[in-house]
Amino acid sequence: MAMSCTKGTSGLMHKLKLIMSANQSSRCSSWWTDVEMGPPDPILGVTEAFKRDSNPKKMNLGVGAYRDDKGKPYVLPTVAKAQEKVLGMDKEYLGITGLPAFTTAAANLAFGPDSAVISDKRNVTTQGISGTGSLRIGANFLSKFFQGHKTVWLPTPSWGNHNPIFMHAGLEIQKYRYYKPATCGFDADGALDDISQIPEKSIVLFHACAHNPTGVDPKPEHWAEMSKICKQRNLLPFFDMAYQGFASGDVNKDAASMRLFVEDGHNILLAQSFAKNMGLYGERAGAFTVVCADQDEAARVESQLKILIRPLYSNPPCNGARIAATILNDPALNAQWLVEVKGMADRIISMRQQLVENLKKEGSIRNWSHITDQIGMFCFTGLTQGEVERLTRDHSVYLTKDGRISVAGVSSDNVQYLAHAIHQVTK
Repeated sequence: MAMSCTKGTSGLMHKLKLIMSANQSSRCSSWWTDVEMGPPDPILGVTEAFKRDSNPKKMNLGVGAYRDDKGKPYVLPTVAKAQEKVLGMDKEYLGITGLPAFTTAAANLAFGPDSAVISDKRNVTTQGISGTGSLRIGANFLSKFFQGHKTVWLPTPSWGNHNPIFMHAGLEIQKYRYYKPATCGFDADGALDDISQIPEKSIVLFHACAHNPTGVDPKPEHWAEMSKICKQRNLLPFFDMAYQGFASGDVNKDAASMRLFVEDGHNILLAQSFAKNMGLYGERAGAFTVVCADQDEAARVESQLKILIRPLYSNPPCNGARIAATILNDPALNAQWLVEVKGMADRIISMRQQLVENLKKEGSIRNWSHITDQIGMFCFTGLTQGEVERLTRDHSVYLTKDGRISVAGVSSDNVQYLAHAIHQVTK
């Protein structure tokens, strides 16, 4: 009997193994075997390497978020006050186009409350999921309705997310010259020449201020010439305005380029973000605007935007929009916010100045004037890839390979060390 039981058990185990093998074979087949490993995000890679570094003097100059002078994340006092005001509100869905108190205030901030666009009700402004989501609404709208070349011309270089946003919406990408490595400044001749040769009825993207990633902005006379060329060529300007107030400290000055185009008669597209100028990064507060020919056209455009947005995300989040709307619509909070956003801008401007001063103290004979000529959170230092590698390897200063630094990561405590490190790899 014992032998019989052994044989029976052996046969049963054999069957179980066959079943398990069949199940395993079934599980091994997948729909996703052809999916390739994607490349790592260049910014996240910098942060990950920074975290692994044990050097107490290490610096992370890759992160695109404001830090105070102690290197800490900063919540604006007005944001904290506004958050208290909206704390007890319900969590009901917003409409497809978002919170009206927010979209109206966002348009007023962008165009100015006295703008004819506002008074004539020619703008359609819908809430977006920060700047990225607002750009994507615009990209989808262009893909479906633009009656021209479905090609977006981007400056060289441009924010890394611009390419995929427009490409994923089915639009083609072309480039126009913008940054001049030899001077670390604006390539005025190249940009004007390229824009003047863009095929008529094409789309041109402009950074309204604080160009990302270079920090290089055209001068007023260059903006005027580009507006003129766009009108002659019948080009559609699409403005990405992620830093209004955060660049110079003046919300009107930072919107001047976009407003010039509107005054010149362009019916522009506009994407706004409140991530930087209100520190609402994770709240994802933004807005997308189409400037139309008249009120009737605006109504038709709005109806189609609702149809596009509904299957994308149905409706936007409420908390960030409520915070921003409270700040923009409360006179006392708005006045305080304007002081706070100028304070953030001034700190970054000061860090630029201190970096150049400390480079001179180190004995550097290079011309670093481009650091103070550029504006906003980011700076193209002009460092080569080899110099960047040495800066990271020898001094634990982390930045992207193209030499871009986030000036927000520089503080009174580390600016001298940064200047010393840069001088060591460039002398």
